[in-house]
Amino acid sequence: MSTVTLYHYPQCSTSRKALELLRERGIEPTIVEYRKTPPSAAEIQAIARATGAPLRALLRTKEPEYLAQGLDNPQLTDAQLAAALHATPALIERPIVVTAKGARLGRPVEKILEVLD
Repeated sequence: MSTVTLYHYPQCSTSRKALELLRERGIEPTIVEYRKTPPSAAEIQAIARATGAPLRALLRTKEPEYLAQGLDNPQLTDAQLAAALHATPALIERPIVVTAKGARLGRPVEKILEVLD
């Protein structure tokens, strides 16, 4: 199988479920603890493109930083949003699985099955 990358936050139960789902299928993903090692703004934009959803779908809108940084402003560009996600990785929704077939936000966790071989 091609490389599978999991953007993971160990304290998140959904993220842990995604890791468990992958391992149940015999997949040991490359784990990126994105709060410790945030993806670059360019990587965030690439991940969003690979999901097929708008970049805004990767934002955790209930985090206090979301409103504090004015990220609810619809005039912000994807580049501005990606820069904010890189600077404040707590705002990145999780888990995200990236494979050669694309990327999926694991909400619900079963969505990641769409990009597995």
